[in-house]
Amino acid sequence: MQYETLQYSLDEGIARITLNRPDQLNALNTQMRAELQYALTRAPKDNARVIVLTGAGRAFCSGQDLGGQGNAADIDLERLLRDEYQPILEALSRCPIPTIAAVNGAAAGAGCNIALAADVVVAAESAFFMQAFSRIGLIPDAGGTHFLPRSIGMAKSMGAALFADKITATEAERLGMIWEVAPDATFEQTWQSRARVLANGPTQAYKRIKDSIRATFENDLETQLDLEASLQGQCGKTRDFQEGITAFVEKRPANFDGT
Repeated sequence: MQYETLQYSLDEGIARITLNRPDQLNALNTQMRAELQYALTRAPKDNARVIVLTGAGRAFCSGQDLGGQGNAADIDLERLLRDEYQPILEALSRCPIPTIAAVNGAAAGAGCNIALAADVVVAAESAFFMQAFSRIGLIPDAGGTHFLPRSIGMAKSMGAALFADKITATEAERLGMIWEVAPDATFEQTWQSRARVLANGPTQAYKRIKDSIRATFENDLETQLDLEASLQGQCGKTRDFQEGITAFVEKRPANFDGT
């Protein structure tokens, strides 16, 4: 696919996807949604070991492009969510490799919730998050009603959705919405460092960590313990596990190959 609305690069196991409509604050139009879905599914096939999703310019993503689709009131929102947003959220949540949202600026509406769908969110100190939907008479979508309560609980999620207030990166970290906030001056170095750790880590274990933690909200204790046992048994048969044990015994850093 020829990318028009994003940039895609792969270097040393790190697939970087940059939303690239800076003049529109990286608002999501049909073209960008199609390209984003394609890039997210392509990266593991390219043997990437981690995906970083970020934005060009001063925003991460301002959400749905309401200005470039004619009369916004005529948009079939149900079809849009089912056909164009749901595949993106599923590609992120089911991705077999770790995903990082490197939130460089505003993450509003669907842009906020796409960020929250990543495994790890690292945000610049000047960034903010907003469930902006109620300001135009809508409910949080693009997975917002799923990911937000699971990260910050019912009370804070309800307030964020009803009031549509800006949540600063520092506050988002305090609430447990995101993993880490970094000063603007060192933001790029911070997420790159995190990405390198994951790109050089035990890929097979990471996949199963994702599977097990995401399943816990749907499972009772017995089911979750059974899943842990099964996935741990699979990890025990990987080359990464053998390398990890050998490196531990030899008192050296492990050299994981991701298999």
